[in-house]
Amino acid sequence: MTEVAFHFQALTPELILDGIESLGIYPETGLLALNSYENRVYQFRCDDGLRYVAKFYRPERWSEAQIQEEHDYALALAAEDIPIAAPCVYEGKTLHHYKGFMFTLFPSIGGRAFEVDNLDQLEAVGRFVGRIHQYAAKEKFAHREGLNPQILGVEPLAYLRQSGMVSAGMAEAFFTVAEQVLAKAQAIWQQHNFNSIRLHGDLHPGNILWTPDGPGFVDLDDARQGPAIQDLWMMVTGDRLQQLLQLDILLEGYQEFCDFDMRQLALIEPLRALRMLHYNAWLAKRWSDGAFPMNFPWFGDIKYWEQQTLSFKEQLSALDEPPLSLLGY
Repeated sequence: MTEVAFHFQALTPELILDGIESLGIYPETGLLALNSYENRVYQFRCDDGLRYVAKFYRPERWSEAQIQEEHDYALALAAEDIPIAAPCVYEGKTLHHYKGFMFTLFPSIGGRAFEVDNLDQLEAVGRFVGRIHQYAAKEKFAHREGLNPQILGVEPLAYLRQSGMVSAGMAEAFFTVAEQVLAKAQAIWQQHNFNSIRLHGDLHPGNILWTPDGPGFVDLDDARQGPAIQDLWMMVTGDRLQQLLQLDILLEGYQEFCDFDMRQLALIEPLRALRMLHYNAWLAKRWSDGAFPMNFPWFGDIKYWEQQTLSFKEQLSALDEPPLSLLGY
């Protein structure tokens, strides 16, 4: 996880519009910036009345082959009638180049927020994730990286140590508990050997929209190989009883289309721990991008690292708890 010095200053509104218009697409509205920090994503309405989303990729993050593999996967899922935002094709291409940037256009999916506490919606999402995984298991990614403790835990923690972003007054306490959390997550991970399939990779509720026809899935930017539970656990929240109910409903829909290895439930807390580590390192790694200090001003504050130290202590306790288990399976 090496530092990337790239800045988005060169990506001006004029360059964005010129890039879009190079495809013969002419926006008739302004560009509405969507909630994305890793890349730059804008919604607009075209002169044909249709709404699009333009995504300009952060250079040096993914290779062209990795991005193209994401696009091909999305198009293949869409061909299976999976409601996923697949890239638009212009002159046989989905990935376009303009003045040093790679970008893509997607159709804009309208909808409202997915409600994780709505059990009917949760079951429907489970069915579609099952359909995605049923297809995903047929092949493997050739270029996308895998999901594992090295990439999501060891490397991020090492980057945090050398970044200098952890407040000096909390560094010893934070890194002590973070090392313990990582060691325990790795130990649990190494106890298991699960099938690795193609994943959405970042299937939190914010990447699911509720449309008149049911769920719609967006943002395959973090698609990778890994265990199926990665695409389920972020929809499981609340206390233990609530989590068990949500899992039961999710998997009831999921297993209409795809078998699920219940032993993977043991990976929920290790995956949560790795996400916590990766998130903090991601903020540190991107700090030279002006959008990050502006939108995450609390990141360098000692109070933030006090709270993170407490959160990691709580996660250490969660890793010691027996994994969730559903009766009847």
